[in-house]
Amino acid sequence: MIAVILAAGMATRLRPLTDRCPKCLLEVGGKSLLQRSLDALMENGIRMFVVVTGYKGEMIEGFIRDHYQEQIARGDAAFRFIDNKDYATTNNIYSLWLARPEVDGREFLLLDSDLLYDSKLITVMLSQPGAALSVNRHPLGEEEMKVVVDNDHTIVAINKTCNPAEAYGESVGVEKFSAEYSTALFRELRKMIVDEGLSNVFYEKAFERLIPQGHAFRMVDTTDIYSTELDTIEDFDKAKEDNGKL
Repeated sequence: MIAVILAAGMATRLRPLTDRCPKCLLEVGGKSLLQRSLDALMENGIRMFVVVTGYKGEMIEGFIRDHYQEQIARGDAAFRFIDNKDYATTNNIYSLWLARPEVDGREFLLLDSDLLYDSKLITVMLSQPGAALSVNRHPLGEEEMKVVVDNDHTIVAINKTCNPAEAYGESVGVEKFSAEYSTALFRELRKMIVDEGLSNVFYEKAFERLIPQGHAFRMVDTTDIYSTELDTIEDFDKAKEDNGKL
């Protein structure tokens, strides 16, 4: 299994915290978000990593090479770094597209780099058959990436604009792709980015476009496993308070 971590964004809503370092290197409880995520993935047996960087990408690459030097030397971890040079004008869909040479047609796990979560989340996601997407249930507003499911827990919509009352919950930002879904995904991303110029939208737009083509995620309710996304100063402060839950 390969883990793809998207870490190209500028995180402007976390300024001034991100003026000098990328969001994934912010620390909670003495460890950066990135280190916590990599440790959780390695704990679950993942050894291959694709990290898409952009804003202050040299800091991310340097951090990984310094902190995981022994694992790399032993062959217990391998990293492929991809630089999104257009990070300032593109969204995460473009960073995902750049990972295509490494994971097109292969099983992989996709994670946003601004997550703080319990390692059990990875354990649960890796145990799922086929394509799966992690969802948390809580009161929803306009900002959340909302997920609508059918009676079989198959995702039928995923966006920020749907009626919160119709949504099951919020996408956590962790997805598991089957090889079949991966092939369909990068075929759709080619259409969106190369043919249509849609490089500044969320990657969930591609997920939605694949649903009527017969490619849909199974929703995995991970509400009982701690996870949170750090988008704002308030999120960061709350995460520091929540550190004891990990």
